Amino acid sequence: MYYVYILRSQRDGKLYTGFSTDLKRRMQEHKQKKTHTTARMGDITLIYYEAFLSEKDAREREIYLKTTQGKRTLKLMLKHTFAAFVP
Repeated sequence: MYYVYILRSQRDGKLYTGFSTDLKRRMQEHKQKKTHTTARMGDITLIYYEAFLSEKDAREREIYLKTTQGKRTLKLMLKHTFAAFVP
């Protein structure tokens, strides 16, 4: 399986979109600050993920979710999740 996932910084609410073939391992790496990009985000929470059988489909979805339109789509899909966030 291939995963596209969204993390949220508990400190400031910033989002990180990533890709992995092993979501559990990747989450451990993020939480142990082994990932340069998310190490400075402070504590993080997995707020969303999608699983794919095709690596190409997963990569295309990751790229889309990083676009302005993809971010808008996420905000609509997860509006209650975002409304619950208080920094």
